[in-house]
Amino acid sequence: MEAIRNVFRAAWSSTERLDDRTAIITGANTGIGKETAIDLARRGAKVIMACRDMERGQAAVKEVVEISGSEHVVCMKLDLADSKSIREFAEAINKGEPKLNLLINNAGVMVCPYGKTADGFEMQIGVNHFGHFLLTHLLIDLIKRSAPARIVTVSSMAHSWGSINLEDINSEKSYDKKAAYSQSKLANVLFTRSLAKKLEGTGVTTYSLHPGVVKTDLWRHLSGPQQFLMKMVSPFTKNTSQGAQTSIYCAVEPSLEKESGGYYSDCAPASCSAAGKDDVLAQKFWDLSCQMLSIPW
Repeated sequence: MEAIRNVFRAAWSSTERLDDRTAIITGANTGIGKETAIDLARRGAKVIMACRDMERGQAAVKEVVEISGSEHVVCMKLDLADSKSIREFAEAINKGEPKLNLLINNAGVMVCPYGKTADGFEMQIGVNHFGHFLLTHLLIDLIKRSAPARIVTVSSMAHSWGSINLEDINSEKSYDKKAAYSQSKLANVLFTRSLAKKLEGTGVTTYSLHPGVVKTDLWRHLSGPQQFLMKMVSPFTKNTSQGAQTSIYCAVEPSLEKESGGYYSDCAPASCSAAGKDDVLAQKFWDLSCQMLSIPW
């Protein structure tokens, strides 16, 4: 019921400008990612829409340009389920962009059938966490040089139902698609918390958030009782514009400049689960992530 009530809360708005700033938004060709791109472009930012499907991405660029009135919008290929693609994207950004002020880790998959990424990770933890972890790692030096800068990661209230299975992170012993999704969203919260500590004093701040119950393409894998439940709550869900507001708030709101590592919902600080505040778990999971990605961080 809380998620339903949240739909009716007053919308957040701001006239803050982002001129001369550069933003990357993953999964920006659809849903709240595209709405976030439109808003940041309207504010004057150069927006790089990082998309897996370039045909859909280019179509989305035309739409974002038309609605925002900004020509400073481009699409670049990024497949978060493939570390080779992530590395190629990051290399192009590091070589081609003098600055990166905003990284919006928005892309995700939800309750999908069991599958693995190109690197052998279970698809949900692989895309939602490991892909964004590697991307952030590869871009972090450029982000630091661009400070003040922000890293915003889209999580979900589903994180509160999740746990991190350090012994079977890829759900190879058993797979429950809802549990795997919740694990990946808890991973987003823990990543943001750990990253904030590692970036203290750099001028780079981090935020994770719950966008609300938003009807997007992520619903495509819902079936049976889940599909029925979503049809029941559908009249009370947020549209994509409303769902993007907390992402935009975390990227734009001036009062958050000195805040870092927190969790947000409905454009305000929110309480995350006890597991989401567990610094011992966060460090263990950070170390495991570095180990599985073979990166020092």
